[in-house]
Amino acid sequence: MAMADKVMDRRIARTRGTLQRALSSLILTKGYDAITVDDICETANVGRSTFYSHFTSKDDLKRRGLDEHLRELLADRRRNAPAPGDLKDRHLAFSLPLFEHARDHLDLYRALAGSRGGGVSLGAIRQIVSDLVREEIADNADRNPGDVIPRDVVVTYVVGAYMALLTWWLDGGAKLPPQRMDGMFRQLATEGIMPPDSEER
Repeated sequence: MAMADKVMDRRIARTRGTLQRALSSLILTKGYDAITVDDICETANVGRSTFYSHFTSKDDLKRRGLDEHLRELLADRRRNAPAPGDLKDRHLAFSLPLFEHARDHLDLYRALAGSRGGGVSLGAIRQIVSDLVREEIADNADRNPGDVIPRDVVVTYVVGAYMALLTWWLDGGAKLPPQRMDGMFRQLATEGIMPPDSEER
């Protein structure tokens, strides 16, 4: 990549970051629904033409900011994670990194996914998790040739369970460690509510 292109990429990233931080700050003070594009531009000290050269709306700014951040995070964690010996450990690989990210960026999540942030970001997280679950099911399709449960049902179940746990955890202040949340999610998603050693009597 030419030096001029690298400089331009840094400028684009810097401008987008400034706009995303402005939006997060405004959400915490005004609430998402009350914010206008003019508010964002004024807080970020950029013009409307600059805003619209990067984003189509405040919804687009909010969605793409979190979406890009999460996808980069998850891709990096999955690339660099050691390959465990147990196949089960590679299932639901998105879970722990996302819990850790939420814990490490509580203010961001409070702004973008909290009660004052509207529903855009939760929808973005749900879509990301849905995509990851679909990819995992496709990757393991040859190991489960006799599956009788439609894939869409599996995706809906897993994503719904994860989103319910994530929002419950965040609403409670993320007091439990991410590892504990990941363990509970994995147990519920793979074993259900019955103890592993339970037997019918």
